[in-house]
Amino acid sequence: MARDAIDPATLASLHGRSLLLTQDWTTPELDALLGLAQRFAALDRAGRPSALLPSQLAYALFFDNSTRTKSAWAGAAARLGMAPVIVDGSSTQVAHGETAAETGAMLGMNAHALGIRHDLILGEGNRFMHEVKAGIDGYLAATGDPRVVPIVNLQCDVDHPTQTLADLLWLREKLGDLRGKKIAVSWAYSPSYAKPLSVPQGLITLLARFGAHVTLAQPEGYRLMEEPMGAAAANAAASGGSFRAVSSMDEAFAGAHAVYPKSWGPWDLMVERVEANRAGDKARMGDIEKRALSRNAGHKDWICDERRMALTADALYLHCLPADIGAEVSPGVMDRFRVEVAREANWKVYVVMALLAAAKVDDLPARLAALDK
Repeated sequence: MARDAIDPATLASLHGRSLLLTQDWTTPELDALLGLAQRFAALDRAGRPSALLPSQLAYALFFDNSTRTKSAWAGAAARLGMAPVIVDGSSTQVAHGETAAETGAMLGMNAHALGIRHDLILGEGNRFMHEVKAGIDGYLAATGDPRVVPIVNLQCDVDHPTQTLADLLWLREKLGDLRGKKIAVSWAYSPSYAKPLSVPQGLITLLARFGAHVTLAQPEGYRLMEEPMGAAAANAAASGGSFRAVSSMDEAFAGAHAVYPKSWGPWDLMVERVEANRAGDKARMGDIEKRALSRNAGHKDWICDERRMALTADALYLHCLPADIGAEVSPGVMDRFRVEVAREANWKVYVVMALLAAAKVDDLPARLAALDK
């Protein structure tokens, strides 16, 4: 199937679906979603309105900071005619004992869609999303409410689907078919904070499904979760691509067609943070953060700079932003790709539009055809 083709039967199967992990969806389902995102992008760039869901509320619940994802959610909802509502996770009653299912029921009383970011604590974010979904579904069933309220993962501890799908669309726009392309996903030094593991985990899992040769580079002590690592290897074997993990940034960059240097926290301290969070020990949480940054400082040479880019096959530089300039990436490399990473980020708007429309719009192929007239 061509990238911009959309199989109607596959598209119909997405109605009512939530996206909590890209691994939960089949490759044909992801291709249909990506084709739909391309369709919305073309309509938007042609100045054609696509208000398919007027007078509906698109809630987004954020337990972590965000600029681009909040903007993408609001932009996508507005383009579909929905009213975006951003909810700060600290303003919920979760900290006072309200369960995730109860939060879901409360928000589900009004929401027509719900995005969630809950990414900082291993073992909690994706589980929270499943429990919120159960709360919403239970409320709708108990009240006989026919609304479809999909959940969209706006980043959890395991995956960042809207980001990685946007990255995939940008890679396809720039490189075409990813079969045979070499892509480096590498740890890079950051002095700012111990970042989640979900972006590199989501990237290796997703890109390996489309025939790419994916190399993960990480210093000792910065491993990822076992499940995404196993999924990446299995996906690569099924697609004809490959997946390997190395301990050298230079080795990962050698001959690469695209590079994605991105920091994440050291494994043992990310695990320790789980225990401190459960105990509500804020002082310990602060100490863990300081130790993580001190550990990062031992790898300041892990930077995407001009020397490393010269090792590649004139590679495309990607980042989910904001990048730590002078740490993760040199000022010169960032200046060279500043417009490109902004265009990469813009694909997230159309990914969110596609997810919401596929889940909620009845007879979507016919509705899309009407937009073209």
